[in-house]
Order: sequence, then C-alpha cells, then structure tokens
Amino acid sequence: MKGADGTAGISCFDLTGRVALVTGGAGGLGQEMVRALAAAGASVAVHHLGQAHEAAAVVQRVRADGSMAVAVEGDVTDWDAAAAFVTEAEDALGPIDVLVNNAGCMAPARIVDMTLEEWRRTISVDLDGVFVVSRHVLTGMLRRGHGAIVNVSSQLAFKGAEDYASYCAAKAGVLGLTRAMAREVGPAVRVNAIAPGPITTPMTAASFDDELTRARTAGLVAGRMGEAHEIAPAVVYLAGDAASFVHGQTLHLNGGGVMA
Repeated sequence: MKGADGTAGISCFDLTGRVALVTGGAGGLGQEMVRALAAAGASVAVHHLGQAHEAAAVVQRVRADGSMAVAVEGDVTDWDAAAAFVTEAEDALGPIDVLVNNAGCMAPARIVDMTLEEWRRTISVDLDGVFVVSRHVLTGMLRRGHGAIVNVSSQLAFKGAEDYASYCAAKAGVLGLTRAMAREVGPAVRVNAIAPGPITTPMTAASFDDELTRARTAGLVAGRMGEAHEIAPAVVYLAGDAASFVHGQTLHLNGGGVMA
C-alpha cells in the first residue's frame, strides 16, 4: 500500500499471515524480538535450548495478546536437532517466512589462556548455528520464492574487545556469511544483519560487572547500555516489506558506538 505521496504506508510493517522462527527466542533479546514480530501480526516459533520455562512464558504472553506462538527446542549446532525443530515449527505454524538467527553465547577468556574447546564452543553457537539453521530453512524459502533472514551480529565484530576474541571472530563471521548468503539467495530471500551494541540482557548481566559496563558504554554517544525493546523494531523492519530493497546490509543499533 502507498500513501497519497507515493511513499510506502504503515502496512509495510504488517507481518500478518507470516510465520517467524526466532532462535534463542527465550533469552532477553529474543523475547523482545518475538513480542515485536507477534505484535506486527506474525505467528512465531520461540526456539530455546534448556529454557522451557522461559519459552513457555513468552508463548503464553504472545497468545494472551491474541497472536499465535509455539515453543521449539534444540541445539542450533546439531544438524539433526536443528532440522527437527524447524520441522516442528512448520508443522505447528506453517512454512517459515522469517528466520531470526539470534541464538548465541559469549564467555570471557584471553587469547593466551583460551582453550581450543572454549574457542570452538563460541564459534559453533554464534557462527555455525547461523549456517545450520539457515540451511534447513532456506530450502523451503527458495522453493516458495520468498523469505527474509535476519542474522544477529554485534558491534564488537567491528570494534573488537579484549577477553572476547572468540565472540568478536564469530560475530564478524556472521557478517561475512550474511553478505554471501544475500548474494546467493537474493532477491527471492532477503538476508540482512543487525549489530547491536551492549544490551541489558540476562546474558550480559552474567558476564558484565560494573567496570566492564563502564568500559563498554564509555565510547557510546548514548552513554548507556541499550534495552532489548530498542533493538526488536529493527528486526520487524528487516522482516517486512518496508525493507524490500535491502539486501546484505547491517543495521548498527549501538548507541553511536560504531558509525558506518
């Protein structure tokens, strides 16, 4: 729909009739993404791993607001497990139109102290998981001739951060993967990324002390940690028709920490 001035109207943000899968949907950032997508009209599969209580609570809230949601569980790094929860989501809600690769982990370790196992764990979840889940969803999207994938990277992919080399490397890899995927599967499937700055979530609360919080926010124009609800609208934008001409891009949602 276009307004009288020929510009795209608010209906461009309407996701009614679409099905979204949000990996890591039971986490702090994921929950807000789920709620925003559902508020835009999408039916949402809330993926989690070992967070059944949190996922059930998210599903309950979405349903109470009049939208459809289900919880699915599985390891994004496991090929068969990912195939199973993608199938479960589609059996419950229908073919997936929107995939948000949000599942991730971060653990501090200096390069000179980090074990190979620690390195591989972060790379596996934060980068391999994006490939694995996308691989299982893309076949159907391409067959149907449409879809949108939003990959969650980080401003640290650009800035780097001491003690988080594996996380920075994985999130930088997500950006390269995003661009390659966009060229391979576009224009039918749009693939883009977001690069949040430091966001207050249970994951950051577990790894950020006061000193680290001050360090991470010192260089931000906003001068503070972001909130999950400030990130979620960008996912709705990239998932919908308002972003129909957006391919292989990264939205910097970081309070001015990175300007590009």
